[in-house]
Amino acid sequence: MSLDERTRPRTLQLSTIGSRTPGQRDRAIDGLRALALLAVPTGHWLIGGFVRDPDTSLHNASPLSTFAPLAPITWVLQMLGIFFLVGGYASVQSFRRAAERGEPTGHWVRGRLARLLRPAVGVTAVWALLAPLLYVAGVPETTIHTAATLVVQPLWFVCVYAVVTVLTPYCMAANRRLGAWAAAPLVATIAIVDFLRYGPFADSIPYWVGLISLFPGWMFAYQLGVSWGEKRLGRRGAWLLLLGGAALFAVLLLVFHYPASMVGVPGQDRTNSHPPSLLVIALAAAQSGAAILLRDRIAALLQRPVLWAPVMAVNASAMTILCWHQTAMVAAALPASYLGAVHGLTTSPDFPAWMLTRLPWLPLFAAILILIAQVTRRFELPWTGVTRTTRILAGGLAVGFSAFALYLL
Repeated sequence: MSLDERTRPRTLQLSTIGSRTPGQRDRAIDGLRALALLAVPTGHWLIGGFVRDPDTSLHNASPLSTFAPLAPITWVLQMLGIFFLVGGYASVQSFRRAAERGEPTGHWVRGRLARLLRPAVGVTAVWALLAPLLYVAGVPETTIHTAATLVVQPLWFVCVYAVVTVLTPYCMAANRRLGAWAAAPLVATIAIVDFLRYGPFADSIPYWVGLISLFPGWMFAYQLGVSWGEKRLGRRGAWLLLLGGAALFAVLLLVFHYPASMVGVPGQDRTNSHPPSLLVIALAAAQSGAAILLRDRIAALLQRPVLWAPVMAVNASAMTILCWHQTAMVAAALPASYLGAVHGLTTSPDFPAWMLTRLPWLPLFAAILILIAQVTRRFELPWTGVTRTTRILAGGLAVGFSAFALYLL
């Protein structure tokens, strides 16, 4: 069989995928969502190391703690601003279609929340059953605690995203009044909170004040996405976001000495992400501007079936990737912890070359995640055939495990 004959079935399959894609599908939005989604496991897998203790137990460690020059990596991998931007855009389109069908707002909101929460309930319920089994099997308690905190770590995002989704009708109302400037009060809120936390009165400001930034910080890009979807944010506004965000980012780093890392670093008393600081807003603004400006080029690239097929696959398993990627990393490290020091997997990330030893493990993490997804993607689909008792039990297990893991944080 010739090379052309062997590759023809794959070419036909890719062409079929492209031809079956609905014409109204916004490929650029799907592509941006896939890019932002893949940045989450890539970031966690790259800068979330393990250290093996003499008793074979594992605890978390980060190369950012010992090698600060790695911080710019987080500027690229922190793409939640893009995710919230396309989330706002997609929610507007979905809400409009639902309204045209005569679907009540409450029904639309419940449907969106179910799609978000089913996978989160699934992963935490499974771990509520898995953790005791691991303990009985002799896995060190420290390792189980480490795994539990890693599993719930990405789920804060689900909670925040669920809240901003509920607020979609109000975001649309704000956009009708103010256009893209509806995001400005959110920026002002973050700026005020940052001034209180880090300004001259910082010593007298209680910790909980920082929590005020939590929802406005992540809603900023979502509100921009709503304006984009409502055609109130175009290229001129995108250029303003890109240049203004980049300038603000530089000023905050160089003049006001914000931490360079976009994620929390163990041992540092300030963090940009929990809750989001003005630096996160600046990065989200620049990313959003760039995404809007590049939309047409991205859409053109994704007309190629070889690029569009993986984007479809990622979008089809979006929440599975988000909820289970830490489990995949734990699944690789746990057996290795019994083998001694395995470079890049269970060795302390306290030297610059550690990143090079980490990179070869990423394909293994991805392969394990794909295997896990074969089973767990069922949680993303409607839970038809699942009894009410089973749903209540799953919810109880999820709440119990989440409370246990949050207690350990």
